Amino acid sequence: MSTNFENRIFFGITGEKDKDWQQKLNDLNKLRIKEAALFLETFDQSQRKKIYRALLDTGIKKIPLCHISNDMEVEELTFLESKFNTEYFTIHERSFGFLDKWKGFEKKLYLEMNADDYISPGVEVEKIGGFCVDLSHFKIALAEWTKDFDYTYLKKEIANFSCNHLNGYSEEKNTDLHIIESLKDFDYLKTLPEFIFGNVIGLEVENDIAEQIKFKKYLVKLLDSLYK
Repeated sequence: MSTNFENRIFFGITGEKDKDWQQKLNDLNKLRIKEAALFLETFDQSQRKKIYRALLDTGIKKIPLCHISNDMEVEELTFLESKFNTEYFTIHERSFGFLDKWKGFEKKLYLEMNADDYISPGVEVEKIGGFCVDLSHFKIALAEWTKDFDYTYLKKEIANFSCNHLNGYSEEKNTDLHIIESLKDFDYLKTLPEFIFGNVIGLEVENDIAEQIKFKKYLVKLLDSLYK
């Protein structure tokens, strides 16, 4: 695995409203950034269609990681794979109830554990591509030594740890942060084991692209210094 985090960390297209994802796409396009991660869980089908059409009108050529929602059809995954070479589709524990409709993509699905000290029925990471470790969720689970932590850690010798969601963490509240107010919100990464860091890391924050650029510079310096 490359230790060069410059090539592993991708800006995130996130949001809950039209203006959120539209502004991020506009900024990426103006900056001629051709690769980004896409987080679709908060969008319904009609919103996703708008996003797909908008993506085709941008300079974005690759979406290496996409966080999908359980109401997405296999045709949407096929579109992202064919148009943007998406390799990692990230899912939640409850998504194992929907594997039948995503036939052919099983080994391109990657599990993001919840942070609730509970393993949903039917979760078998061996059925899919491996883990997408949400780094703040892992920190929460580690701090409380939850069932989520046990499930992930005990698979470290047999499962693939291929990709990540990266957001902030509040030590005071032991919770994840999706709006970053201080670069120190990322310093928890210093406490995490190297094996959970994948080759593709999507920034799952609501901050705009200008701020994400600052975050990435800080993160690359931080992580490159830890894992030379």
